Amino acid sequence: MTLRHHAWKLVEAARTLDVAMTRREDRRSVLIDSRTAMNYAMAAPIQAALAGDRRVEFFATSSEPGADIAAIHHAVLPGTTVISPRRAALKRIDVYLTADLLWAALPRGARRIQMFHGVAGKFQHDYDRPESSMRRWHRFFFVNRRRMRNFISAGAIDASSDAPRLVGMPKVDCLVDGSLQRDPILTGLNLDPARPTVLYAPTWSAASSLNLMGMELVSGLLERSWNVVVKLHDRSRDLRPFYSGGIDWPARLSALMQGKPGYLVPDADICPYLAAADVMITDHSSAGFEYLLRDRPLVRIHVPELLRGSNISEEYVQLLADAASSVETPVQALAAVEAALSDPHAGSASRRAVAADLFYNPGTATARAVDELYDAMELAPAAATATVPRRATAL
Repeated sequence: MTLRHHAWKLVEAARTLDVAMTRREDRRSVLIDSRTAMNYAMAAPIQAALAGDRRVEFFATSSEPGADIAAIHHAVLPGTTVISPRRAALKRIDVYLTADLLWAALPRGARRIQMFHGVAGKFQHDYDRPESSMRRWHRFFFVNRRRMRNFISAGAIDASSDAPRLVGMPKVDCLVDGSLQRDPILTGLNLDPARPTVLYAPTWSAASSLNLMGMELVSGLLERSWNVVVKLHDRSRDLRPFYSGGIDWPARLSALMQGKPGYLVPDADICPYLAAADVMITDHSSAGFEYLLRDRPLVRIHVPELLRGSNISEEYVQLLADAASSVETPVQALAAVEAALSDPHAGSASRRAVAADLFYNPGTATARAVDELYDAMELAPAAATATVPRRATAL
């Protein structure tokens, strides 16, 4: 036994003793670590489903250096305690839950769960086919079999381990369960439900379609007899050049859309706007894939520099191309929207096929995630919580 391994054994023994001495049988703690508000939106449905269980206490933090913790968690669910990473390090946490590759320092230990924040295949060397071991994580809430297989084939995790769990994406359950209705959402935005609604939701990057043609595209959309909803990625609101090109996009778009039938989304969760849109335009975002669950027309702006710079796997580029109309200019995008509105059922089979590939049993993912969380907490599910199969063994 090496000195390092011996030291680790001592740490684990100390943590086990800590749990035995301080954990109450009827009390558990969950720490949600978010790099952006969109990360928190991924975990929020799980937290909401557990809101009635008073045995579970939720904390939220951001271990991202320099993060504005208050801004990231401005829309946390009631009962959440927002704390700094330093305070979190002093606490004994039962489960650490994150939708990004974060790793908060928790000297007293925790069961660490990675639930991911997208399915677009961006930065594949980290998020889809990791080039380094991911064996320190206790659980992975995989959104689909494809990524589970990719992690295993890349050697990042072991197929025989207890870590991979096929869960799905809790955030998008609302897109298929009937809880979101188009017309009330648009009315709430002061938009006319009788008009077709177009959603533009580009990904972040200085090379995104937003930077390449965003103003021209949105201006053209606003000239038509359509409602126009623009949803920026959280990172596109970051003025650092790497993320937004150093441009204040909210200010520019707000000025452009003022007095017109448009809405610039201020919040992190895109799901209500996906539900409200008759057509969506994106470049290469997870939200574009999520929209396929609505089986409505998708327009894809092909930006080669974005695909190269974001290290996007070719398999995901092809999947989105298969399910969308591909364009390269604002004029082509506007024409594609016109065509989509005139025949919204065209391409339906391809959209449904890609959605089935990338989202495991949508509509029931939250229930599986809750069951897995109880298992990780070593806590019996609350009586009202539905029990679902804990693990899918088929890869």
